[in-house]
Amino acid sequence: MEYAIAGLVGLAIGAVVGLMLSRREDPTEEIERVRRESAEALALARREAEESARAEYDALTTQIEEDIESRRIDLKTREEKLRKREETVEGRDTELNKQERKLSRREKDIGRRERRLDEQEQESQAAVEEQRERLEAVAGLSQQEARDLLMEEVGEDARRASIDRIRAIEQEARELAEERARMILSAAIQRFASEHVSDRTVRAVALPAEDMKGRIIGREGRNIRAFEAASGCDVVIDETPDAVMISSFNPVRREVGALAMEKLLADGRIHPARIEEIVNRTRDEMNQVVRRHGEEAALELEVSGLHPELIKALGRLHYVTSFAQNVLRHSIEVGALAGMIAAELGLKPRPAVRAGLLHDIGKAIDHETEGDHAEVGAALCRKHGESKAVVQAVLAHEDPARQESMLDHIVAAANALSASRPGARSEHLAASIKRLDDLEALAAEFDGVEQVFALQSGSEVRVLVDNARLSDRDADLLCRDIARRIEREQSGAGDVRVVVIRSTRAVQYAR
Repeated sequence: MEYAIAGLVGLAIGAVVGLMLSRREDPTEEIERVRRESAEALALARREAEESARAEYDALTTQIEEDIESRRIDLKTREEKLRKREETVEGRDTELNKQERKLSRREKDIGRRERRLDEQEQESQAAVEEQRERLEAVAGLSQQEARDLLMEEVGEDARRASIDRIRAIEQEARELAEERARMILSAAIQRFASEHVSDRTVRAVALPAEDMKGRIIGREGRNIRAFEAASGCDVVIDETPDAVMISSFNPVRREVGALAMEKLLADGRIHPARIEEIVNRTRDEMNQVVRRHGEEAALELEVSGLHPELIKALGRLHYVTSFAQNVLRHSIEVGALAGMIAAELGLKPRPAVRAGLLHDIGKAIDHETEGDHAEVGAALCRKHGESKAVVQAVLAHEDPARQESMLDHIVAAANALSASRPGARSEHLAASIKRLDDLEALAAEFDGVEQVFALQSGSEVRVLVDNARLSDRDADLLCRDIARRIEREQSGAGDVRVVVIRSTRAVQYAR
């Protein structure tokens, strides 16, 4: 500020001197005048400088006071927080001290109770020992002798009571079993009329002439026995004119047996070796028949673009049953129902028809792959290029938790309609088929067994064994072991005849 004032004074003096020299008036007066003007200018500059300094001072003072006030408020807030935190810590410390005193008192109480319990236990043991000694002295028996006597008496009473109870239970079970058997037989007779069972379990093969029945039977029945052993089917020859019946609960075996019988009749050469050859060849030719069934199913519903493997799997469903319902016919029915439901809802029927036809396709290969038939079928469809919507409908048709789209619900509803239709499914026939499968699986587990056939509704089990591995004596032992195991594990099977077949063949070639 002082430098500024000095600068202004210098400028003023310089200006006066310059003016003086230019005018060249009286130096004394001029100097006096210049001094006055300089003094006035100096005073004015000083006042302005003082006012500017005062204004700056006031502004700095105000800012400093505001900063001090802000810091004071901040310090006050922090002090308040610290005070509250100290109060909280003091409260917790007080509470912990109280808890510690409580725990200390509780430990002391527990210690006193433990000592009191130990004293009471010792007193009780002493009283029990004293009482036992008194009882032994009065009874004249030791504790072990009294225990043995009591156990013997109680055991005898329990044995007599259990025998009476067992007799009553056996009598009640016998009466209930007879009543239940009558009910089952009446229900079976009522539900499965002869023509109904015939359609599902028997295939008729037409004969070109009546005398062919004798050739089918063969000398002493060797031809019919060879055919039944090779095919696993029963051959029923009765008074039916110009026809023989091929009977089996397994639809694949029944079809193979019928086709093999037709070929034998057409060929005319009927003997054991030829029978076995024709049966084996017919099994190999079933693939063409299977493909034809799959193509016919797709054509019936006008479903195009199916992969050849999917068509083959569909054809296999013709020989698969679920609760005695043909799965291929069931799939065709589900496809038709799904298409109609989709059309009624204003949706495109083609995807619904396709998904309905393929919904149970996993049952054709579920015995070859692990997993539920819905998962197996969905994986098969995905592998062979079906759309995501069809794959999802196949996966979710029996699981409501997996159903996401409208197509999933349509296929599930069509499946439920087809399965619940009166007469569509038969629980009893399905149980009979499962029983036959269980009998065959049980016998097949034995070493040396090649093939097993359950015949006559499970009343006979034929077992073909490896001639090189089992001798005649081994075959007898195997027959007995299989019969004993059926008795243990198939308690409701009734009388089951077990036949073990061990054939010896000598083969030479004349050249």
